[in-house]
Amino acid sequence: MSPGVDFAALKRRVGLEEVLACYQVRLKGVGRHCLRGRCPLPTHSSQQSVESFVVDTVQNVWACHSASCAQARRGKVGGNILDLVACLEGCSIREAALRIQAAIPASGVSDQLVSKGKSADVNQEELPHLRFTLRLSGWHPYLGQRGIQPETAARFGVGYYAGSGFLQGRIVFPIHDDRGGLAAYAGRTVDGSEPRYRFPPGFRKSAVVFNLHRAVEEAVRKGGRAIVVEGFFDCLRVHQAGYRNVVALMGASLSEPQSWLLQKYFRGLVLMLDGDQAGRRASQQLAARLRDRVPLGMAAVPIGRQPDQLSAEEIRRILCGA
Repeated sequence: MSPGVDFAALKRRVGLEEVLACYQVRLKGVGRHCLRGRCPLPTHSSQQSVESFVVDTVQNVWACHSASCAQARRGKVGGNILDLVACLEGCSIREAALRIQAAIPASGVSDQLVSKGKSADVNQEELPHLRFTLRLSGWHPYLGQRGIQPETAARFGVGYYAGSGFLQGRIVFPIHDDRGGLAAYAGRTVDGSEPRYRFPPGFRKSAVVFNLHRAVEEAVRKGGRAIVVEGFFDCLRVHQAGYRNVVALMGASLSEPQSWLLQKYFRGLVLMLDGDQAGRRASQQLAARLRDRVPLGMAAVPIGRQPDQLSAEEIRRILCGA
């Protein structure tokens, strides 16, 4: 039997920004909820419509107003995530849904959708740096509930944001590029409400490795190796256990730009993804992709658990056996 698909649930869960990140599509923010840029569709042949591709991040819809795309799609100028992937891949709506469902699990963004769509060179241009910094509180009880020590939060610049905007009322994580430049802020809810994590519109988390700039310095003393985890809290807890050469993918998948960055800066990697079914499947997929590129170790997190749920002693024991 073919896999079932809940089309409505999929469209509610997956944002266009996540899908576009899979294809390394770069758009510029225009206003609070709009993105604009070059059209990634293979049907686009117009030389005059340079930035005709528009995304509404609130409605989760897109449109390309070029004559070439409209003509190829029988006058339809836009659609949702399913229409986008179907056009990029030249497949049916159902096949598009299956590809999205497989490539973008609830735990993070994947680059596995990329096939026929236009993609960027992994040797990408530098990410723009933020020209502002947020004023965060130094501590919040939620951090204590997650086992984060005050000194760890201070080192990573993590804190609670009480100001206005899309990060209001969230634990905020500063995200830096490989050279230490501040590229974005991400926020996590403290009450478990959805979406649990928010990233700025247009920000491509698949182009960044969290904590890379700090881990590179520490890796020199660790034989050039780095530990790779999924999430922010995983990274902070492994750091607390004494492994400061830890980085996070901000999801359960590895994009080509992230792979390029890891191979550029480290001589070996240890994968320490979550112990749930999605994490173990992702570990196998990542290992298959990386084992011929870089020396690789596997740290087996207990079934059903995550690195941020382990004690420092458990983390050390698992990594010593990796």
